[in-house]
Amino acid sequence: MTQRTGRAVRITEPGSLELVDTAHADPGPGEALVEVAYCGICGSDREVFAGTRPAEFVRYPVVPGHEWSGTVRAVGAGVPDRLVGRGVVGQGIRTAEGTPASVEGDTEGWPQDYEETGFTLPGGWSTWLTLPARYLHLLPEGADLRAAAGIEPAACVAEAVLLADVSAGSKVAVVGAGTLGLLCVQLLKGAGCEVTVVHHNDERRELAERCGAAHYTGDASTLGATFDAVIEAAGVPGIARTSARLARRGGRVVLTGIPAQDADDLSSLELVSRNVHVLTVFGAPTRAWAYAVRAFSAGVLDPTPLITHEFDLADAKDALDELAARRGALKVLLKP
Repeated sequence: MTQRTGRAVRITEPGSLELVDTAHADPGPGEALVEVAYCGICGSDREVFAGTRPAEFVRYPVVPGHEWSGTVRAVGAGVPDRLVGRGVVGQGIRTAEGTPASVEGDTEGWPQDYEETGFTLPGGWSTWLTLPARYLHLLPEGADLRAAAGIEPAACVAEAVLLADVSAGSKVAVVGAGTLGLLCVQLLKGAGCEVTVVHHNDERRELAERCGAAHYTGDASTLGATFDAVIEAAGVPGIARTSARLARRGGRVVLTGIPAQDADDLSSLELVSRNVHVLTVFGAPTRAWAYAVRAFSAGVLDPTPLITHEFDLADAKDALDELAARRGALKVLLKP
């Protein structure tokens, strides 16, 4: 048995993290051992550190990190040896093996308790990561692993794009120009949509246009209810109602953000009288991962312009502070 040493950042409890030495054994049957190349920091990681993530979606102590990319270094029994040396990303939310829901990647039918890499299971803020090989998605040979660390958030909004049921020429509004919103713009542009970005200030205009936005505004009230689809990626109180009011009669609204404070602000009168369809995304099922990886492989999806900072794993606290300071940081990466 081979023991591989490394290091990891562990959040022991809210507000407390530590850098620890680790040892990883050979992967078990059906598993793969990945050497992590890069791991992004998400707003939900900040919630884990701050202690504001809902208790049912985190288990302390935990090694965070669900936005990772890496290289397979070893595989267990039943996993093809040809995976060794391949660049990969991987799904975080666990599904019940052998069930139809698992096969279809349908989040609605999972008959097990919530488990996810980086929240209840060890994540990518680590040199090594072991997980079932069935959750891996292979990247093209020579893929940029730095850019590939952005595929996980892209998979989440890929599900939103799929639920929005758009096609070439669809008019789509993306509400919020953070990481999720801008990755969504790239995917929608790739699908041939005319994309309008709604963001609360003008700071992301140039980047939104670079990602493929045809229009940009800081004031949703200047837009009519004219959009075939609206994808919300802001996660602030009241934004669901703002998003719904942008949809045309019969249009679709897909909500992806989770406000820090709940706000029951959707009007059933408005929704029903205008026949607006509201859908939601929590995580990314298999079909969305496949969509995002294909878009990345084809050059449609490129998270690189969104990367603003990189930190060594030992400086994880500084990376969290940089995000909290709101000095223009967008996608911050850790390098184990």
